[in-house]
Amino acid sequence: MDIRRIGSQPSGKGPADWFTGTARIDPLFSAPDPARVGGALVTFEPGARTAWHTHPLGQTLIVTAGCGRVQREGGPIEEIRPGDVIWFPAGEKHWHGASPTTAMSHIAIQEKLNGSPVDWLEHVSDAQYES
Repeated sequence: MDIRRIGSQPSGKGPADWFTGTARIDPLFSAPDPARVGGALVTFEPGARTAWHTHPLGQTLIVTAGCGRVQREGGPIEEIRPGDVIWFPAGEKHWHGASPTTAMSHIAIQEKLNGSPVDWLEHVSDAQYES
């Protein structure tokens, strides 16, 4: 058994290669081998969002606060709110983030394949975000 106490892992700023705007990542867990699952609490300031990306084994988001947006490639932008659970299948290109006026936090859960849980792609343009 391993208990991770609140505050025992430092918060980190979302890297500019992965995010537009201000995002904070609070690591929650990363299961030891042979398990592959990991999770983090991600908080986006208004207007902040991820770059387009995919996950080799899919991703689950659990919205915990605020109002946000998600979009899969070719689909409409969807509004998300606390209590919503979003599943992105393996390989589905997508992005997620806050609404233009309201911050949003979610728990992100994904598994690693060959050591990587995500493949980062190009940034979401302002025009894409505002459409």
